[in-house]
Amino acid sequence: MALPLHLLTTISAFLLFFFFLLRCVNSFFWLPWKLQLHFQKQGISGPPQPFLFGNTGEIQKLSSKALVGSMPFVHEILHRASPFYDYWSKLYGKMFVYWFGSTPRLTIADLDLIKEVLLNKSGVIEKVAYDPITKQLFGDGMLSVHGEKWARHRKIGNTAFKMERVKEWVPAITESTRNMLDKWEREGGEKSEFEIEVYGDLLDFTADVISKTAFGSSFQEGKRIFKLQDEQAVLVSHAQKRVYIPGYRFVPTKENMRLWRLDKEIRQSLQKLIENYGEVGMIIDESLRLYPPAPSLLREVHKDIMLGKLHVPSGTQLYIPLIAVHHNAEIWGEDAEKFNPLRSRETARHLATFFPFGIGPRICLGQNLALVEAKIALAMILQRFTFAVSPTYVHAPTCVLTVQPGHGAHLIFQKI
Repeated sequence: MALPLHLLTTISAFLLFFFFLLRCVNSFFWLPWKLQLHFQKQGISGPPQPFLFGNTGEIQKLSSKALVGSMPFVHEILHRASPFYDYWSKLYGKMFVYWFGSTPRLTIADLDLIKEVLLNKSGVIEKVAYDPITKQLFGDGMLSVHGEKWARHRKIGNTAFKMERVKEWVPAITESTRNMLDKWEREGGEKSEFEIEVYGDLLDFTADVISKTAFGSSFQEGKRIFKLQDEQAVLVSHAQKRVYIPGYRFVPTKENMRLWRLDKEIRQSLQKLIENYGEVGMIIDESLRLYPPAPSLLREVHKDIMLGKLHVPSGTQLYIPLIAVHHNAEIWGEDAEKFNPLRSRETARHLATFFPFGIGPRICLGQNLALVEAKIALAMILQRFTFAVSPTYVHAPTCVLTVQPGHGAHLIFQKI
Protein backbone atom coordinates (compact mmCIF):
# COMPACT_ATOMS: atom_id res chain seq x y z
CA MET A 1 0.00 0.00 0.00
CA ALA A 2 1.49 3.34 -1.05
CA LEU A 3 2.10 5.96 1.62
CA PRO A 4 0.19 9.25 1.38
CA LEU A 5 2.08 12.06 -0.36
CA HIS A 6 2.06 14.31 2.71
CA LEU A 7 3.58 11.49 4.80
CA LEU A 8 6.32 10.90 2.22
CA THR A 9 7.05 14.63 2.23
CA THR A 10 7.25 14.69 6.04
CA ILE A 11 9.58 11.67 6.16
CA SER A 12 11.81 13.15 3.45
CA ALA A 13 12.01 16.47 5.26
CA PHE A 14 12.85 14.69 8.54
CA LEU A 15 15.60 12.64 6.88
CA LEU A 16 17.10 15.74 5.28
CA PHE A 17 17.00 17.57 8.60
CA PHE A 18 18.54 14.57 10.39
CA PHE A 19 21.28 14.33 7.76
CA PHE A 20 21.99 18.08 8.08
CA LEU A 21 22.07 17.77 11.87
CA LEU A 22 24.56 14.89 11.69
CA ARG A 23 26.75 16.93 9.33
CA CYS A 24 26.71 19.86 11.75
CA VAL A 25 27.51 17.67 14.75
CA ASN A 26 30.33 16.03 12.81
CA SER A 27 31.76 19.31 11.48
CA PHE A 28 31.41 21.51 14.55
CA PHE A 29 31.73 19.05 17.45
CA TRP A 30 33.10 15.62 16.64
CA LEU A 31 35.88 16.49 14.15
CA PRO A 32 37.19 19.54 16.08
CA TRP A 33 37.23 17.53 19.32
CA LYS A 34 39.00 14.65 17.56
CA LEU A 35 41.58 16.96 15.97
CA GLN A 36 42.19 18.87 19.19
CA LEU A 37 42.80 15.60 20.99
CA HIS A 38 45.10 14.51 18.14
CA PHE A 39 47.30 17.59 18.57
CA GLN A 40 47.21 17.42 22.37
CA LYS A 41 48.62 13.88 22.24
CA GLN A 42 51.56 15.35 20.33
CA GLY A 43 52.12 18.01 22.99
CA ILE A 44 50.41 20.89 21.17
CA SER A 45 47.75 22.90 22.99
CA GLY A 46 46.00 26.19 22.26
CA PRO A 47 42.90 28.23 23.06
CA PRO A 48 39.65 26.28 23.39
CA GLN A 49 37.50 26.01 20.26
CA PRO A 50 34.18 27.88 20.69
CA PHE A 51 31.19 26.58 18.75
CA LEU A 52 30.69 27.58 15.11
CA PHE A 53 33.05 30.58 14.72
CA GLY A 54 36.09 29.18 16.51
CA ASN A 55 38.50 31.79 17.90
CA THR A 56 37.64 34.52 15.39
CA GLY A 57 35.75 36.56 17.98
CA GLU A 58 38.76 36.65 20.30
CA ILE A 59 41.05 37.48 17.36
CA GLN A 60 38.85 40.49 16.59
CA LYS A 61 38.95 41.67 20.21
CA LEU A 62 42.72 41.31 20.46
CA SER A 63 43.21 43.14 17.16
CA SER A 64 40.92 46.01 18.13
CA LYS A 65 42.60 46.38 21.51
CA ALA A 66 46.12 46.30 20.03
CA LEU A 67 45.42 49.10 17.54
CA VAL A 68 44.01 51.59 20.02
CA GLY A 69 46.18 54.71 20.12
CA SER A 70 49.84 54.89 19.21
CA MET A 71 53.04 53.44 20.69
CA PRO A 72 56.57 54.68 21.47
CA PHE A 73 58.83 54.83 18.45
CA VAL A 74 60.38 51.41 18.83
CA HIS A 75 60.42 48.51 16.39
CA GLU A 76 58.85 45.95 18.73
CA ILE A 77 55.58 45.70 16.78
CA LEU A 78 54.52 42.04 16.96
CA HIS A 79 51.75 42.92 19.43
CA ARG A 80 50.20 45.24 16.80
CA ALA A 81 50.95 43.40 13.55
CA SER A 82 49.92 39.96 14.83
CA PRO A 83 48.29 40.50 18.24
CA PHE A 84 46.64 37.08 18.62
CA TYR A 85 49.92 35.26 17.92
CA ASP A 86 51.78 37.51 20.36
CA TYR A 87 49.18 36.82 23.06
CA TRP A 88 48.65 33.09 22.57
CA SER A 89 52.32 32.24 22.01
CA LYS A 90 53.05 33.56 25.51
CA LEU A 91 50.38 31.22 26.90
CA TYR A 92 50.86 28.08 24.80
CA GLY A 93 54.32 28.34 23.25
CA LYS A 94 55.41 29.19 19.72
CA MET A 95 53.60 26.19 18.25
CA PHE A 96 49.92 26.02 19.12
CA VAL A 97 46.54 25.34 17.49
CA TYR A 98 43.74 27.85 17.20
CA TRP A 99 40.45 27.58 15.30
CA PHE A 100 39.12 29.49 12.31
CA GLY A 101 35.53 28.32 12.49
CA SER A 102 35.79 24.52 12.62
CA THR A 103 39.18 24.53 10.82
CA PRO A 104 42.33 24.07 12.92
CA ARG A 105 45.21 26.44 12.28
CA LEU A 106 48.58 25.18 13.43
CA THR A 107 51.14 27.92 14.07
CA ILE A 108 54.69 27.06 12.99
CA ALA A 109 57.69 29.12 14.11
CA ASP A 110 60.36 26.39 13.88
CA LEU A 111 62.78 27.30 11.07
CA ASP A 112 63.16 23.78 9.69
CA LEU A 113 59.40 23.26 9.60
CA ILE A 114 58.84 26.62 7.89
CA LYS A 115 61.41 25.72 5.27
CA GLU A 116 59.79 22.30 4.76
CA VAL A 117 56.34 23.86 4.30
CA LEU A 118 57.31 26.70 1.96
CA LEU A 119 59.64 24.62 -0.22
CA ASN A 120 57.10 21.82 -0.67
CA LYS A 121 56.39 21.22 -4.37
CA SER A 122 54.27 18.07 -4.11
CA GLY A 123 50.93 19.88 -4.18
CA VAL A 124 50.06 18.44 -0.76
CA ILE A 125 50.65 21.85 0.88
CA GLU A 126 49.00 24.76 -0.94
CA LYS A 127 47.90 28.32 -0.29
CA VAL A 128 44.56 28.56 1.46
CA ALA A 129 41.74 29.12 -1.02
CA TYR A 130 40.25 32.61 -0.87
CA ASP A 131 36.68 33.14 0.26
CA PRO A 132 34.42 35.01 -2.23
CA ILE A 133 35.00 38.40 -0.56
CA THR A 134 38.79 38.13 -0.73
CA LYS A 135 38.63 36.79 -4.28
CA GLN A 136 36.90 40.01 -5.36
CA LEU A 137 40.23 41.75 -4.71
CA PHE A 138 42.65 39.16 -6.06
CA GLY A 139 40.46 37.78 -8.85
CA ASP A 140 41.47 34.64 -10.71
CA GLY A 141 45.14 35.54 -10.98
CA MET A 142 48.46 34.29 -9.66
CA LEU A 143 47.61 34.64 -5.97
CA SER A 144 44.40 32.64 -6.10
CA VAL A 145 44.87 29.83 -8.64
CA HIS A 146 46.42 26.41 -7.95
CA GLY A 147 47.79 23.39 -9.75
CA GLU A 148 48.51 23.45 -13.47
CA LYS A 149 46.81 26.80 -13.94
CA TRP A 150 49.10 28.38 -11.34
CA ALA A 151 52.18 26.75 -12.90
CA ARG A 152 51.24 28.21 -16.30
CA HIS A 153 50.67 31.69 -14.86
CA ARG A 154 53.87 31.49 -12.84
CA LYS A 155 55.97 30.56 -15.85
CA ILE A 156 54.69 33.60 -17.74
CA GLY A 157 55.19 35.84 -14.70
CA ASN A 158 58.75 34.65 -14.09
CA THR A 159 59.65 35.65 -17.63
CA ALA A 160 58.02 39.06 -17.26
CA PHE A 161 59.73 39.93 -13.95
CA LYS A 162 63.17 38.36 -14.37
CA MET A 163 66.07 40.66 -13.43
CA GLU A 164 67.16 41.21 -17.04
CA ARG A 165 63.70 42.59 -17.80
CA VAL A 166 63.57 44.69 -14.64
CA LYS A 167 66.86 46.37 -15.60
CA GLU A 168 65.17 47.55 -18.80
CA TRP A 169 62.62 49.37 -16.65
CA VAL A 170 65.20 51.51 -14.81
CA PRO A 171 64.49 54.62 -16.96
CA ALA A 172 60.76 54.38 -16.15
CA ILE A 173 61.50 53.92 -12.43
CA THR A 174 63.87 56.88 -12.53
CA GLU A 175 61.23 59.05 -14.23
CA SER A 176 58.60 58.17 -11.62
CA THR A 177 61.05 58.90 -8.81
CA ARG A 178 62.01 62.25 -10.34
CA ASN A 179 58.34 63.22 -10.66
CA MET A 180 57.81 62.46 -6.97
CA LEU A 181 60.87 64.45 -5.89
CA ASP A 182 59.87 67.39 -8.11
CA LYS A 183 56.47 67.35 -6.40
CA TRP A 184 58.14 67.49 -2.98
CA GLU A 185 60.31 70.44 -4.05
CA ARG A 186 57.26 72.31 -5.35
CA GLU A 187 55.45 71.72 -2.06
CA GLY A 188 58.52 72.94 -0.18
CA GLY A 189 58.59 76.11 -2.24
CA GLU A 190 61.43 78.48 -1.39
CA LYS A 191 61.98 76.90 2.02
CA SER A 192 65.24 75.02 2.56
CA GLU A 193 63.51 72.84 5.18
CA PHE A 194 59.94 71.56 4.97
CA GLU A 195 57.67 68.72 6.07
CA ILE A 196 56.08 66.11 3.78
CA GLU A 197 53.75 63.20 4.55
CA VAL A 198 55.50 60.72 2.26
CA TYR A 199 53.47 57.54 2.69
CA GLY A 200 50.68 58.58 0.32
CA ASP A 201 53.19 59.82 -2.25
CA LEU A 202 55.13 56.55 -2.05
CA LEU A 203 51.95 54.59 -2.65
CA ASP A 204 51.31 56.70 -5.75
CA PHE A 205 54.95 56.26 -6.81
CA THR A 206 54.87 52.46 -6.58
CA ALA A 207 51.52 52.37 -8.39
CA ASP A 208 52.93 54.59 -11.14
CA VAL A 209 55.99 52.34 -11.53
CA ILE A 210 53.95 49.13 -11.81
CA SER A 211 51.57 50.84 -14.23
CA LYS A 212 54.37 52.00 -16.52
CA THR A 213 56.52 48.87 -16.35
CA ALA A 214 54.05 46.01 -16.19
CA PHE A 215 51.01 47.55 -17.90
CA GLY A 216 52.49 50.23 -20.19
CA SER A 217 50.21 52.89 -18.71
CA SER A 218 50.52 55.39 -15.85
CA PHE A 219 49.17 55.75 -12.36
CA GLN A 220 47.04 58.76 -13.26
CA GLU A 221 45.24 56.77 -15.96
CA GLY A 222 44.45 53.96 -13.55
CA LYS A 223 44.05 56.05 -10.40
CA ARG A 224 40.40 55.16 -9.88
CA ILE A 225 41.18 51.42 -10.07
CA PHE A 226 43.99 51.71 -7.51
CA LYS A 227 41.71 53.70 -5.20
CA LEU A 228 39.01 51.05 -5.41
CA GLN A 229 41.62 48.36 -4.70
CA ASP A 230 42.70 50.22 -1.54
CA GLU A 231 39.09 50.35 -0.37
CA GLN A 232 38.60 46.68 -1.19
CA ALA A 233 41.76 45.79 0.75
CA VAL A 234 40.21 47.19 3.94
CA LEU A 235 37.09 45.04 3.45
CA VAL A 236 39.22 41.97 2.72
CA SER A 237 41.34 42.57 5.82
CA HIS A 238 38.17 42.49 7.95
CA ALA A 239 36.85 39.44 6.10
CA GLN A 240 40.01 37.42 6.71
CA LYS A 241 39.48 37.72 10.46
CA ARG A 242 35.95 36.27 10.17
CA VAL A 243 34.43 32.99 9.08
CA TYR A 244 32.77 33.39 5.69
CA ILE A 245 29.12 32.33 5.44
CA PRO A 246 27.60 32.21 1.93
CA GLY A 247 24.92 34.88 1.52
CA TYR A 248 26.35 37.22 4.14
CA ARG A 249 28.92 39.95 3.59
CA PHE A 250 30.54 39.40 6.97
CA VAL A 251 29.88 37.30 10.04
CA PRO A 252 28.34 39.78 12.50
CA THR A 253 30.81 39.56 15.41
CA LYS A 254 31.86 42.37 17.79
CA GLU A 255 34.00 44.06 16.43
CA ASN A 256 54.46 47.19 2.65
CA MET A 257 57.49 47.31 1.52
CA ARG A 258 56.78 50.87 2.59
CA LEU A 259 59.02 53.65 3.85
CA TRP A 260 58.80 53.90 7.61
CA ARG A 261 59.87 56.85 9.58
CA LEU A 262 63.66 57.00 9.88
CA ASP A 263 64.92 58.15 13.29
CA LYS A 264 68.31 59.74 13.92
CA GLU A 265 69.95 56.36 14.53
CA ILE A 266 68.65 54.97 11.21
CA ARG A 267 69.56 58.10 9.26
CA GLN A 268 73.12 58.14 10.61
CA SER A 269 73.56 54.43 9.92
CA LEU A 270 72.16 54.90 6.42
CA GLN A 271 74.51 57.75 5.52
CA LYS A 272 77.53 55.99 7.03
CA LEU A 273 76.84 52.78 5.10
CA ILE A 274 76.32 54.57 1.81
CA GLU A 275 79.53 56.56 2.26
CA ASN A 276 81.66 53.66 3.47
CA TYR A 277 80.18 50.61 1.80
CA GLY A 278 77.75 51.79 -0.87
CA GLU A 279 75.41 48.95 0.02
CA VAL A 280 71.90 50.34 0.09
CA GLY A 281 70.63 46.76 -0.06
CA MET A 282 71.72 46.17 3.54
CA ILE A 283 69.58 49.06 4.73
CA ILE A 284 66.59 47.82 2.75
CA ASP A 285 67.04 44.26 4.05
CA GLU A 286 67.06 45.45 7.65
CA SER A 287 63.96 47.58 7.05
CA LEU A 288 62.22 44.54 5.55
CA ARG A 289 63.25 42.44 8.53
CA LEU A 290 61.69 44.86 11.01
CA TYR A 291 58.68 45.76 8.84
CA PRO A 292 57.99 42.95 6.34
CA PRO A 293 55.15 43.62 3.87
CA ALA A 294 53.03 40.73 5.23
CA PRO A 295 53.07 39.74 8.93
CA SER A 296 52.29 36.09 8.20
CA LEU A 297 51.83 33.37 5.56
CA LEU A 298 49.04 30.81 5.42
CA ARG A 299 49.07 27.33 3.87
CA GLU A 300 46.71 24.32 3.91
CA VAL A 301 47.45 20.59 4.06
CA HIS A 302 45.43 18.54 1.54
CA LYS A 303 46.62 15.13 2.71
CA ASP A 304 47.77 13.61 6.01
CA ILE A 305 51.50 14.31 6.23
CA MET A 306 54.46 14.11 8.59
CA LEU A 307 55.90 17.56 9.23
CA GLY A 308 59.15 16.86 10.98
CA LYS A 309 58.09 14.51 13.78
CA LEU A 310 54.57 15.93 13.82
CA HIS A 311 51.59 14.21 12.20
CA VAL A 312 49.38 16.84 10.56
CA PRO A 313 45.89 15.74 9.39
CA SER A 314 44.42 16.73 6.04
CA GLY A 315 42.47 20.00 6.16
CA THR A 316 44.75 21.61 8.74
CA GLN A 317 45.82 25.15 7.93
CA LEU A 318 49.38 26.23 8.74
CA TYR A 319 49.97 29.75 10.09
CA ILE A 320 53.56 30.99 9.67
CA PRO A 321 54.21 34.10 11.84
CA LEU A 322 56.76 35.71 9.53
CA ILE A 323 57.10 38.87 11.59
CA ALA A 324 57.70 36.87 14.79
CA VAL A 325 60.58 35.03 13.10
CA HIS A 326 62.05 38.32 11.88
CA HIS A 327 61.99 39.73 15.42
CA ASN A 328 63.12 36.57 17.23
CA ALA A 329 65.98 37.36 19.63
CA GLU A 330 67.09 33.71 19.58
CA ILE A 331 67.86 34.15 15.88
CA TRP A 332 68.92 37.78 15.59
CA GLY A 333 70.46 38.39 19.01
CA GLU A 334 69.50 40.53 21.98
CA ASP A 335 69.28 43.61 19.77
CA ALA A 336 66.71 41.98 17.45
CA GLU A 337 64.36 44.98 17.91
CA LYS A 338 67.08 47.44 16.91
CA PHE A 339 67.81 48.75 13.42
CA ASN A 340 71.25 47.41 12.51
CA PRO A 341 72.05 47.12 8.78
CA LEU A 342 75.38 45.40 9.55
CA ARG A 343 73.42 42.49 10.98
CA SER A 344 73.23 40.87 7.55
CA ARG A 345 76.99 40.37 7.64
CA GLU A 346 77.06 39.15 11.22
CA THR A 347 74.20 36.65 11.17
CA ALA A 348 74.59 33.23 9.55
CA ARG A 349 71.13 32.80 8.09
CA HIS A 350 69.03 29.70 7.89
CA LEU A 351 66.91 29.98 4.72
CA ALA A 352 63.81 30.60 6.86
CA THR A 353 65.20 33.33 9.11
CA PHE A 354 64.61 36.13 6.60
CA PHE A 355 61.87 35.80 3.99
CA PRO A 356 59.94 39.09 3.55
CA PHE A 357 58.90 37.95 0.05
CA GLY A 358 58.45 34.29 1.01
CA ILE A 359 60.59 31.39 -0.17
CA GLY A 360 59.99 28.42 -2.44
CA PRO A 361 57.73 28.14 -5.48
CA ARG A 362 55.31 30.81 -4.18
CA ILE A 363 57.96 33.48 -3.55
CA CYS A 364 56.72 36.96 -4.50
CA LEU A 365 56.84 37.43 -8.24
CA GLY A 366 57.59 41.15 -7.97
CA GLN A 367 60.57 40.83 -5.61
CA ASN A 368 63.16 41.96 -8.19
CA LEU A 369 61.10 44.97 -9.22
CA ALA A 370 60.41 45.99 -5.62
CA LEU A 371 64.07 45.88 -4.58
CA VAL A 372 65.38 47.69 -7.66
CA GLU A 373 62.65 50.31 -7.29
CA ALA A 374 63.51 50.86 -3.61
CA LYS A 375 67.24 51.19 -4.27
CA ILE A 376 66.78 53.69 -7.09
CA ALA A 377 64.27 55.78 -5.13
CA LEU A 378 66.42 55.87 -1.99
CA ALA A 379 69.57 56.80 -3.91
CA MET A 380 67.79 59.61 -5.80
CA ILE A 381 66.21 60.99 -2.62
CA LEU A 382 69.64 61.18 -0.96
CA GLN A 383 71.02 63.11 -3.93
CA ARG A 384 68.56 65.94 -3.28
CA PHE A 385 67.69 65.86 0.41
CA THR A 386 68.69 64.99 3.92
CA PHE A 387 65.74 64.01 6.08
CA ALA A 388 64.68 63.33 9.64
CA VAL A 389 61.52 62.43 11.50
CA SER A 390 58.96 65.14 11.97
CA PRO A 391 57.76 65.87 15.53
CA THR A 392 54.23 65.43 14.14
CA TYR A 393 54.83 61.76 13.27
CA VAL A 394 52.70 59.28 15.25
CA HIS A 395 54.08 55.73 15.43
CA ALA A 396 51.10 53.41 15.01
CA PRO A 397 51.97 50.36 12.85
CA THR A 398 48.86 48.59 11.62
CA CYS A 399 48.02 45.78 9.24
CA VAL A 400 45.57 46.06 6.35
CA LEU A 401 46.75 43.01 4.39
CA THR A 402 50.22 44.60 4.61
CA VAL A 403 52.09 46.25 7.48
CA GLN A 404 51.54 50.01 7.21
CA PRO A 405 52.06 53.23 9.21
CA GLY A 406 48.65 53.90 10.71
CA HIS A 407 48.85 57.70 10.51
CA GLY A 408 51.19 58.21 7.59
CA ALA A 409 54.93 58.91 7.55
CA HIS A 410 55.85 62.54 8.23
CA LEU A 411 59.44 63.57 7.44
CA ILE A 412 61.34 66.84 7.62
CA PHE A 413 63.33 67.35 4.41
CA GLN A 414 66.26 69.68 3.92
CA LYS A 415 67.44 70.53 0.42
CA ILE A 416 71.04 69.79 -0.42
